[in-house]
Amino acid sequence: MLYQVLIIVYLIVALGLIGLVLIQQGKGADMGASFGAGSSATIFGSSGSGNFLTKATTWLAIAFFAISLVLGNLTANRIKPNEEWNNLETPTELTAPAVDSIPSESAEPAVNNSDVPAADTKTDTNVPN
Repeated sequence: MLYQVLIIVYLIVALGLIGLVLIQQGKGADMGASFGAGSSATIFGSSGSGNFLTKATTWLAIAFFAISLVLGNLTANRIKPNEEWNNLETPTELTAPAVDSIPSESAEPAVNNSDVPAADTKTDTNVPN
């Protein structure tokens, strides 16, 4: 349960980090703002959105790396179910069947077919031979 919750939080943090990095302006954008290309008044105040976005990006990056380490540790310590065919430690020995266990062609096989109806011994005249 913890693993699935961490995966979901990890995905949300990763998408948030991508979004914040894409929203931020580059260092060269300040030069264009000084010539009137940008607006000095923003919703984050006169200092602009740089301080808030930088701090949010820093905290999301820290959360991203911390969750990465926790998920890596959980995955490394996870015990995988051992499968029979994947075990290479003990070889299986093949033994030849005994001569008495080989059925002969004339012997009738001993099969218990209790769910199969018995064969009708009467011959039907409508069925061609």
